[in-house]
Amino acid sequence: MTHRRILAAALAVAILAPGIASANDTWFVRAGVANVEPKSSSGTLAGAFKATIDSDIKPTVAFGYHLSDNVAIELLAALPFKHEVSLDGVGAVDFTHLPPTLSLQYYFAPGATVNPFVGAGVNYTWTYDEKTKGIIEGTKVGIENSWGLAAQAGLLFKAGRNWDIVADVRYIDLDAKVKLNGADIGKVDVNPLVYGISVNFRF
Repeated sequence: MTHRRILAAALAVAILAPGIASANDTWFVRAGVANVEPKSSSGTLAGAFKATIDSDIKPTVAFGYHLSDNVAIELLAALPFKHEVSLDGVGAVDFTHLPPTLSLQYYFAPGATVNPFVGAGVNYTWTYDEKTKGIIEGTKVGIENSWGLAAQAGLLFKAGRNWDIVADVRYIDLDAKVKLNGADIGKVDVNPLVYGISVNFRF
């Protein structure tokens, strides 16, 4: 199944959700921060340079809807993340990206004080504002946008009648092609772990 078909299926669930939900429907909104931590080795570019990408922390917001007490859909958004790509340990490219992620979640213990959950879905990463420096300063680098599958695991801690604290970690399968002056020079395997903590409001 292609990433586009997966996204279409997830969007269909989101659109049809209000018509199939139970009497205990609940919307929720989450505000917090997330740390995007790319894998330690991100591939080889131009057949010679080992690429690494640093981490970044930014505020996040998520909107969700419970189809039942156990099942929910969630859309995660954030302020733009900024990263530096290093080639053989030397900073070479700064870039910015937005990584909205749509997930279907399963909550194991609705009603409990601590409610573990897992999720799976699809991510779209929009990359822009690439700037070169160091050994490739003056060249033009382009990092393509990309689709990727996403997995999530977390804990929801009830803090009040409508309030919760949520801690989670996501894995995103994110690979992006890189071009230098219009020519393909390889791809970066970002594949980050995303660590998040947020305040959850149910309504």
